[in-house]
Order: sequence, then structure tokens, then C-alpha cells
Amino acid sequence: MSRRAVVIGAGLAGMLAAAVLSRAGADEVIVLDRDELPDGPEHRKGLPQGRHAHLLMAGGMDAMEELLPGAGLRERLLAAGAHEIPLSSGMLALTPEGWLRRWRREGPAMVTCSRALVDWVVRTTVREQVPVEVRRAAVVGLTGSAGRVRGVRIAAPGGDTDLEADLVVDASGRGTRVTGWLNGLGLTGVEERAVDCGLVNASRVYRVPDGAERFPLTVVQANPYVSRPARSAMVMPIEGGRWLVSCGGSRGGEPPADPEGFLRYTLDLPDPIVGRLISGAQPLTDVHLSRSTSNVRRYLERMPRWPEGFVVLGDALATFNPAYGHGMSVAAFGARVLGRELGREPGRGGGLGAPGLGRRVVRGAARAADAAWSMAVGQDVLYPGVRGGRPNVADRVVTAYTRRMVKAATGSYAAASAVWDLSSLRTPPTRMFRPAAMLAALAGSPLPPSAEPPLTPGEREVLRGLDRTGL
Repeated sequence: MSRRAVVIGAGLAGMLAAAVLSRAGADEVIVLDRDELPDGPEHRKGLPQGRHAHLLMAGGMDAMEELLPGAGLRERLLAAGAHEIPLSSGMLALTPEGWLRRWRREGPAMVTCSRALVDWVVRTTVREQVPVEVRRAAVVGLTGSAGRVRGVRIAAPGGDTDLEADLVVDASGRGTRVTGWLNGLGLTGVEERAVDCGLVNASRVYRVPDGAERFPLTVVQANPYVSRPARSAMVMPIEGGRWLVSCGGSRGGEPPADPEGFLRYTLDLPDPIVGRLISGAQPLTDVHLSRSTSNVRRYLERMPRWPEGFVVLGDALATFNPAYGHGMSVAAFGARVLGRELGREPGRGGGLGAPGLGRRVVRGAARAADAAWSMAVGQDVLYPGVRGGRPNVADRVVTAYTRRMVKAATGSYAAASAVWDLSSLRTPPTRMFRPAAMLAALAGSPLPPSAEPPLTPGEREVLRGLDRTGL
């Protein structure tokens, strides 16, 4: 008897889940997406944040390579024009506590490129490695009962049609309708939480000027500790000899969509380095705005009943303010949980039809999202005008310790290493409380704070050559 798995959504979470399912013994894996998927690394409508900066952290990259063994995924991305940025030396970062120093020692690295390139490389790799069918279709509901999902209902011109499946995975992203779908099966009371600081992203692509090809990734971070709206900007190298420049501002500090206002916004930040860089660079696109940025958590793992044959992964389970760059990694973690559960021995809960599989995967994926959720929400609740939460006593204690750690990281390698490991999602939050990290936080920075970005002489010359602002 053949077994069919249906995945809703052909984004990152969906394609990684499809690869896992095919390897786990599904005879047929069908991926459904409402978009016409592009033939190359191009933007598509179904990714509202697709035009903005995305960071593929080391923890997420590790998970993806585990899910696609032997594919050389990192090498494929780099061959397609992505950049590998060592956090220790390849980044200029102004934090709320000052400039982070750059170190010659090794540390975790992140991969930077357009979101379209990541999705295209992953989709191409999955389809090369395993038999997966991708269809254009809009899913409007689940079929089955409160006890077991039997498939999906698809919108069609002549009337809705049903597609049967032994396992359905909802990886439909930020716009998921999973709550309504579960209601339709008689499963009500989904607990949700949304924390929305009103962040607006504004992004524009520039051609990298001659001589600036090796200029480090540059970011001026938002400051949640001054009772003012968040305001940040980043210059990130992507494929094709381009810079993706993204600005982000929370409610009351939103970046504008006009080119002059966009440049002015970057120059008005605590350090004008982003504006100085792009003032001498050639813009290749207009400014694109996006407001779909709230943190949303669906606590599906707390449901008293969960249907067999149904899994929820990626942004459909938890979405994050994209400013923190963790969404792609968390999607990979969820697919990895699915793979590990399916890979259990048949007599110990493994296999596509194993009892309780869906609930175990949802619970595991929720745990895998916890650290990213805590980091995003813990900062967003500090901004004025935030909707959906206020910092409690525990939040304030963690915030005070985190500030001390980041301040130490401006001149302490031990503290900086702890911050990199946590932000890379390679280690759990307990990494910050290991003896060496706590000692570094208590000792503080052994070096004086840097009043200027830590540029090499050559980088300083590049900046001066590009600067058209007169600052």
C-alpha cells in the first residue's frame, strides 16, 4: 500500500520537510503552493519579507546540511554568489552598548544572499536529491476529523477537490490558516500570542562600487533601552555584486519609501556609516516597504487533542520579527525534528503512520523555536507603542544581564564569543550562563570603548572615497 505525504507551502520549511518525508519512506510527496514558482532566484508574492535582508545563521546552515546530506548546500550557495561572513572579523556592528571589536580568531559564520537565492538553491537541491512533485494549488482546508487528518481540500475553478494523504504538513508560512482549519475539524481553542512593535522594513539594492567588494557587512542596531522607537540599518553583500540595504523602524520611527528620505534616515542613525557608504553607490531598485513583521506564536503544542496525520512547521507555528534573522534557521530546526521523529525505529514510534507522530513533531518544533522567540520578544516588548506584551520582572533581569554581556563583548573575546554562539542559534540560551561567559560579563571589557567603527586603513579609505555626504 503506497503512502502519500502532502506539504502545504513550497518555501524553505516546506521543501526541507518534503526532503525528509521522501527519505523516510513516503512513496509520493506532493508540495502545494499558491504561487507560480520562479525558474531562478527571483522574488515571489508569497514571501512578504522576501525583498529584505535575510541572514542564514550557522545553526540553521548546519541543520540544512544535515537534512540534505552530501548536497554541498553551503558550497552551492557560495558558488551562486552568496557570501560567508565570519562574525568575529567580517562584520562592523554598532550595538546599543558600542561598537563590537573585530578579532582575528575564528568564530561562527553566517551566509548572506537574497532570500530568493536561498529558496531557489534549496528547492533545486531537494528536487535533485529526492522525488518530489510540486503543484500550484491553493489549500482551503483539511479533510478528516478531530482524530485524524485525511488530506487537504484544494480550491478549483469547478469546485473544491480533495487530495488524500497519510500525512499533511502545514508549512504555509506567516499567512497560514491553521487555526481556522483546525476549527473546521472541531478542534477549537488554539492559544495564540502576537507581539508587534510596528516594525516597518525598507530595503533597496545597490551595485557594489569598485574597490568595495570586500567591505564588511555593516549594521547599526536598534536600541531598545532609550524609550524611543527602534531605528536600524544594514548593508549586506548579496549575489551579483550587489548590496542589499535594509532599514527598520518600529512604531513612530518608520523609514520612508522615497529615495531621499531613505538616505536621510540612514544618516540620522547614531552613526551615519550606512548612509555614507550608499551615498556613493549606484541604486539598482526602488525602495520596497514591508509591514508584515510581528512576532506570532501559535501554541499548538498545548492543544488538549491533536489529530493524527498532521504536522505544523516553520512560520505557520511561530513567526519572528525579521530584524533578528532567525526565521530560516528555525524553519530548518523544525524540519530536523520531523526527520528525527520519522527516523525512529518502527517499534519505537518511527515511520510515516506512527501513532502520536504529529503531536511529537509539533512539540519538538515548538521547543526548537523557544530561543529565537525569547530573543525577539524580549527585545520587542521594550519599544514604545508595542502591542501584545510588556516586560515583566524576569524580562528586566534578563535584559540587564544581556546588556552587561553585550557591553563586555565590545572588548572581551570571551563575552563576544558567547554572544555570537547565541545569536547564531548554535547553542541554547544557557550558553550565556556558563562560568566563562558569566565571568566575562562580570569582568566587563578589558579594552576602552571604541568611539569609531573598527575599520582597517584600507576600509577607511574606501569609506572616504564613497562618502558624498560631506559629513
